[in-house]
Amino acid sequence: MAKKAFDKIMAGLEDAEAIAKGTADPATYRVHVPDTVDVKAIRERRGLSQQAFAARYGFSVAAVRDWEQGRRVPEAPARSFLIVIDREPEAVDRALSAA
Repeated sequence: MAKKAFDKIMAGLEDAEAIAKGTADPATYRVHVPDTVDVKAIRERRGLSQQAFAARYGFSVAAVRDWEQGRRVPEAPARSFLIVIDREPEAVDRALSAA
């Protein structure tokens, strides 16, 4: 492997480690938000009806239905929130119950 390629790979690994540890300057990296999320699967993993899911997380029932039926795609901020709901539901519940 060429020295230049190795240096680039190593720099990337060091950046990833800093992000994972929380020591990286947030202004120096970008968080990837996927283009699609499976809203129905997220909702079902939470064991909620469309109405309960919408009420708990501040979405309209119509938006949840449209997302699940493919008529609309959640905007990037909603996709980000949906991912957090899916991966860290207890943190979301704690944060929203304190609001």
